[in-house]
Amino acid sequence: MCSWSLRPEDPGSLAATLRTLGIPRVQLALLPLLEDGATWCDAGRALSGEGIRIVSGMMQTVGEDYSTLESIARTGGVRPDGSWPATLDRALRTADLAASLGLTLVTFHAGFIPHEAGTDRSTMLARLRTLVDHFATRGVNLAFETGQETAETLTSALDELDRPSAGVNLDPANMVLYGMGDPVAAAQTLLPRIAQVHVKDARATPTPGTWGQEVPVGMGDVAWGALLAVLSSTPRALDLVIEREAGSCRESDITGAKSLIEREWR
Repeated sequence: MCSWSLRPEDPGSLAATLRTLGIPRVQLALLPLLEDGATWCDAGRALSGEGIRIVSGMMQTVGEDYSTLESIARTGGVRPDGSWPATLDRALRTADLAASLGLTLVTFHAGFIPHEAGTDRSTMLARLRTLVDHFATRGVNLAFETGQETAETLTSALDELDRPSAGVNLDPANMVLYGMGDPVAAAQTLLPRIAQVHVKDARATPTPGTWGQEVPVGMGDVAWGALLAVLSSTPRALDLVIEREAGSCRESDITGAKSLIEREWR
């Protein structure tokens, strides 16, 4: 379960909700631990004491604006020059935090990686290489979340990056929301690089250039049976992490997603 989907006030409320849902494993948003230490500084020990295991962390870059596709393309990830120094500082602190929690994986949105060679792509890859290398010195892998570019572009970027500790957090709904290709085909292309999977669903937009709609798992355009068949073909262990970022009935939607995965996973 993604911690931010539950909008917890503190580690205790997060643990209580996870126990109610019957999900004793969590991907933990790390920004609250950096910015609200008074509330979250003891999150690792508090969750462990309640039998909750943190399987990975999530890092948020500085200045992200998800209002529109255009705004997130302009502000997301490591691409904006103006926010890069602040993002770098946050990333360095996040790497230290992840290591202190004993994490081996952190995921984040790298930003819209250009497909064509050029200054923008070279600059982004240099910045990503800096982050990947720093996290690696702390024993932590970095995974770039899918959606903001096609699977082919992400694959070529990872090839050029040439870092074994860099991988992919597959979010099939994001492929739909951003209009970046079929999630099953993306999983097939990215399978050797997938480090973690977000269980989230969406419907494509009828209006190009606008957001699609996130919906409960099983009610969108993601073909879960086919997707899980692809994922199950790898001998590597993959964490399937439920994420729900919309809707007014999140806990029941999460329960439905859990049931679907338990029913379909082989």
